[in-house]
Amino acid sequence: MVVSTMSAPTRGTGRALLSALRPRQWVKNGLITVAPGAAGVLSHDNVIGHVLVAFVAFCAVSSAMYILNDLRDLEADQHHPTKQYRAIASGQLSPGLARGALVVLLIIGFALPFTIYRPAGLLLILGIYVAISILYSLWVKDIAVIELVSVASGFFLRAYAGAVACHIYVSSWFLVVVSFGAFFLVVGKRSSELSHVGAGQSRKVLAEYTAEFLHSALTLSATVAVTGYCLWAFDTSATGLSSIQHHIVPIRLTVVPVVLAILFVMRNSESTTGQSPEDLILKNHTVQALLVAWAVLLGLGIYW
Repeated sequence: MVVSTMSAPTRGTGRALLSALRPRQWVKNGLITVAPGAAGVLSHDNVIGHVLVAFVAFCAVSSAMYILNDLRDLEADQHHPTKQYRAIASGQLSPGLARGALVVLLIIGFALPFTIYRPAGLLLILGIYVAISILYSLWVKDIAVIELVSVASGFFLRAYAGAVACHIYVSSWFLVVVSFGAFFLVVGKRSSELSHVGAGQSRKVLAEYTAEFLHSALTLSATVAVTGYCLWAFDTSATGLSSIQHHIVPIRLTVVPVVLAILFVMRNSESTTGQSPEDLILKNHTVQALLVAWAVLLGLGIYW
């Protein structure tokens, strides 16, 4: 076990609670905007309202699941080189208060969908997300490969929630790209963890993986994601991004930043000094610029 000489940052109860919610992770909920954005309806007033409801609901429910996971792993986190500084593990947030916050967040998350038209679909997505998260925390996280799919499903459900909340039909290309793109990000994170920390040090399940296996899984998921996106971007039918009502040149050019971003993530995931995909999106200016370029080109093609 790696021994850290760092001390936990001093936080009051409010800051400790906010830290336990992991607001940095809320950036993942931005996936909710992808389906309505690609459908060209994101600028509609009722759609914006539905997207905001889905976004806040997922923020509340996902934060509740982070608290549940921290409560479940309290003892293990207290002996972990970095997780020992989390709000609950460090003792700066009491388990009782954390449980109360968990319940309140779940109530908020499942109450918000009732403010939109036909909330059943979004409620179902949130319920599936909670069920998978609980199974992951209690059991699945120690099962190789299955745990990768479990974590990737969280990305997929967020993206699909945007379509469900706004009652938008999604094409098969969208489902393929989101599914394998999510799997790619999760495998990339595991590859980065294995390179930096080593098997069994950060997660017990890492001992079940080899660098060669993760490299193959990363290549496989990247190949399917890129192929699916290219087919989606060049498809001129009603299910494609290059449908007749769109400006197809900027849409097809979005393939360039997508491929470059995936290559950049692959390079960093397999480097001993690289960052996880999550950190790259939050901190790396190159990846951020590629994401902005993709969004701008897609916006020009669909909304211009």
